[in-house]
Amino acid sequence: MDEAENIMAVQRMQEYIDLNILRKITLKELAVTAGYSPWHAARLFKEATGKAPFEYIRALRLTQAALILRDNNEKIIDVAMDFVFDSHEGFTRAFSKEFGIPPIKYSQHTPPIKLFMPQKVFDTYRALHKGGEKMSNNCSTKSIFVQVIERPARKVLLKRGKQAADYFAYCEEVGCDVWSVLSSVKEAMYEPIGMWLPKHLMTEGTSQYVQGVEVPLDYTNDIPEGYELIELPPCKLMIFQGETYNDDDFMDEINEVWNHIAKFDPKVYGYQWAPEEAPRFQLAPMGYRGYIEARPVKAINMK
Repeated sequence: MDEAENIMAVQRMQEYIDLNILRKITLKELAVTAGYSPWHAARLFKEATGKAPFEYIRALRLTQAALILRDNNEKIIDVAMDFVFDSHEGFTRAFSKEFGIPPIKYSQHTPPIKLFMPQKVFDTYRALHKGGEKMSNNCSTKSIFVQVIERPARKVLLKRGKQAADYFAYCEEVGCDVWSVLSSVKEAMYEPIGMWLPKHLMTEGTSQYVQGVEVPLDYTNDIPEGYELIELPPCKLMIFQGETYNDDDFMDEINEVWNHIAKFDPKVYGYQWAPEEAPRFQLAPMGYRGYIEARPVKAINMK
């Protein structure tokens, strides 16, 4: 049976789950959506996602419920019922098992937790099987939007690797689930970022590339095991934002922006590179907004 057909069947099941997450979902419904028998559909789903369909559904429901408890002042029993749990007790047991904290305690303190953030399997399949389909852009010129922003003094909750200098090496060292924890931080000032640390912020035996999320100076919530909280001074950053792109072309688009930065002269804007002033960082590549990366700069003294 064709691998791409199997992946598309799982993708259809994932999309069906997303659309129906607030109501009871049966294996028969998923099988019809996939176009296979219930047994075969369940087997394909687990092979592709690492979770049986109902494990996946429960983890996704619990994550969405956790975000509501984090951001809204709602009763736990109402959230439990909304996400198709039969009772307060059943929801509490499931939530505690998934996140290691009861929902009542989580809603009161909202510490960072590991959210379930599944990837769409067909998107992953396309990225892995892109192979030699890379298109040449030699005959086209893409626009890169540039602006300078200021960041205030702040802290960053981060997890270090060992030797990683880029995202892929970091995932091999640390795993690819750090983002799910960072995305749960209620006090986050901005979205999570991948960072290349200047030398003075690196510690012996740790990586240049890390992932983290910026939080206010007065952040006092829990620091998850293996994470660290460090302070960052105010800084100026030059933001480079590429054009929108198809998500499976993300590496091409990152290289497009990097090539632009390599040839860019910040003096055009009255600045110079300042790599020791702050971390260089990237936002999660998302095709709808273009690839975004920030480099630290400082104003040129004209005296």
